[in-house]
Amino acid sequence: MRLSQRYSGKLTEMLPHTVWIFLAWCVLLVQCDVNSGSSLGKQTVDLMLKYPLIDGHNDLALQLRIRHKNKLSQIDPYKIPQVATDINRLKTGYVGALVFAAYVMCTAQDKDAVRLALEQIDVILRLCSEWPDFEMVNSSEGLRNTKKMACILSLEGGHIVDSSLPALRMFYRLGVRSMALTHTCNTPWAESSSNLYTMYKKKNSSLSEFGKAVVDEMNRLGMIVDLSHSSWATAWAVLNVSKAPVIFSHSSAFAMCSHHRNIPDNLLDALKDNKGLIMVNFYSEFVGCGPKANISIVADHFDHIKSQIGADSIGIGGDFDGASNFPEGLEDVSKYPSLIQELLRRNWTEAELAGVLRLNFIRVFEDVERVRDTLKGTHPSEMEIPLKEVDGACRLDLRPPTPTKKSIRLATVKSESNFLSGGALIWMLLLICLLLQ
Repeated sequence: MRLSQRYSGKLTEMLPHTVWIFLAWCVLLVQCDVNSGSSLGKQTVDLMLKYPLIDGHNDLALQLRIRHKNKLSQIDPYKIPQVATDINRLKTGYVGALVFAAYVMCTAQDKDAVRLALEQIDVILRLCSEWPDFEMVNSSEGLRNTKKMACILSLEGGHIVDSSLPALRMFYRLGVRSMALTHTCNTPWAESSSNLYTMYKKKNSSLSEFGKAVVDEMNRLGMIVDLSHSSWATAWAVLNVSKAPVIFSHSSAFAMCSHHRNIPDNLLDALKDNKGLIMVNFYSEFVGCGPKANISIVADHFDHIKSQIGADSIGIGGDFDGASNFPEGLEDVSKYPSLIQELLRRNWTEAELAGVLRLNFIRVFEDVERVRDTLKGTHPSEMEIPLKEVDGACRLDLRPPTPTKKSIRLATVKSESNFLSGGALIWMLLLICLLLQ
């Protein structure tokens, strides 16, 4: 008989009574934790089925250009390698709508930004019509009523409209319903939060008179003003001008991570007064101030913003496929339920999370449309940006060319040549007539 078998019957006698109590307590704790996790998991799924998530900023279109040259025919939409977004993962993440960004690099400013944006809009419109799980929507009503995953068009960077209000209006007609006033570069009329580019660096550049006209025209059209990527000074200026609520489509809390792309508490307070929305970004550099972060750190941003301005002012703007490093456990769009489960564990209520997931964005969209409706009698703005404020190298001067002595002389010679040619033709016709007689 082995030693273990020989003494197994006496194990109870060998261990003190208190040890058995301790072991039983540990088993109970483990069981409770398993049951709690299971309960939270079911609660999360039930909640997200009831309130499918609206993602305020997704850059899949950018990756389709970089990796596939926008050739949708070569892509399986249900499984796209090397990106964070495809239909299978969106379904796993209980995503109900995405604000797709038509992104154009700042180096295209004053060059071919408009064309590049049109190409990105084209691929977004195509994927949202050709991929059967998607539907393009351009109103809050459409967002509420669609039974598919809704697509909403946005422009990432005001440089895309080339300082032209008519161009802005044409983008609206194509279905664009949101525009970030800047990206990582200044425009001639608004200031970026970034110093990456030197273009249009000048004093008092937060929001020019033309910039105010852009905001006014967006209000008139019913286009959401997005302040992510704008400087704090520009954000303050816009909040003082806009008649409609604004959003930060993918930004986080500066109090939790002091990055220039995040929003300080006093600006959050002003956003609440505006009845606007901050949609929390997941990029590790913005939430964890470094290349690594986790779900708990992201949830801390949500907790802080809620304590500062309330859950009614919060949404989700993951920034998937636009950034490179994401927190552990939030690597792609399929992982959204993990965050919601963490917030449930922190005692966020169903009503609060319903707003974060969906209802807060719809409310802002409706308010923007309500302001549009009140401005129906307002004529489209005909304001033009002064040419001295823009880089005119790629802008055509629409005035007729001034005649020069050389051009006048060439025109005279050409006219005389045409006259002589016409006279010769007449003499030839007369000669033919005489011969026929």
